[in-house]
Amino acid sequence: MTARTPRYSGVIPPVVTPLTADGELDRASLERVVGHLLDGGVSGLFALGSSGETAYLTPGQQDQVIEVITAAAAGQVPVLVGAIETTTNRAIERANRAAELGADAVVVTAPFYTRTHDIEIDRHFRDVAAAVDLPLLAYDVPVCVHSKLDPELLLPLAADGVLAGVKDSSGDDGSFRRLVIGARELPGFSVLTGHELVVDSMMLGGADGSVPGLGNVDPHGYVRLHEAAVRGDWAAATAEQDRLVGLFDIIRAARPGTASATAAGLGAFKTALTLRGIIATNVMSPPMRRLDVAETATIAECLDRAGLSRA
Repeated sequence: MTARTPRYSGVIPPVVTPLTADGELDRASLERVVGHLLDGGVSGLFALGSSGETAYLTPGQQDQVIEVITAAAAGQVPVLVGAIETTTNRAIERANRAAELGADAVVVTAPFYTRTHDIEIDRHFRDVAAAVDLPLLAYDVPVCVHSKLDPELLLPLAADGVLAGVKDSSGDDGSFRRLVIGARELPGFSVLTGHELVVDSMMLGGADGSVPGLGNVDPHGYVRLHEAAVRGDWAAATAEQDRLVGLFDIIRAARPGTASATAAGLGAFKTALTLRGIIATNVMSPPMRRLDVAETATIAECLDRAGLSRA
């Protein structure tokens, strides 16, 4: 078996997009988020993913996000940029714009809104890869796009050099394990988990790294977890993961029946970053709402229990 040298590994958080009180991009806060993540020792940055509210942003706002993150990263780590669009030509357009603005790689989902088929999804990735002069990663997030990217689809694309990696946020642990097994014969292909509650387990199974939304709040913790897993210290990795599972309780702060799962999760991340003094507001893109004072107090308690400092 060929020794694996995946192009992307470690901790690559999906960067949140801070907004001003009037809903515009808060460039200064975004610069601080990038600095916070780099200080935490992350291996890369994923701009315009689900945690970055990419589906809510206008093309102009998306461009601004890429500009700020690539400038703030200044080549210290690769910047992967989501080109998450409904159909192939739209994804190509966004991916090429990301390339113009300094992206190091692009991340693309299956087509969505339109009904589709695995043959068309295969063609979608091949067409995007052929049209864009950057490494391409697939983003498996069926809860949002309603198509599952099975290993039987992804591995041939990887073997043909179409895909450089995959971010798996499917929650399908069996499929992920089959993907890892298949990737053993693909030395440059990166298998990254977006399942922030079981990174230790996924690393034990052979994942190359993680793309944890909670990593915005505690990048240092996820980097410690990754480093423990790499050196085979599974007791330390498990202890760190257990602490992060407790921290993830921040997503339960939103009052039931008042916010979507997306708003509750991203609102919690932003509120925690506000409490930590990294971003200025916890404003969300409409129609989502920001978390209120009582919900913020609950998140503050979670930060305290997890041993994280507050401003």
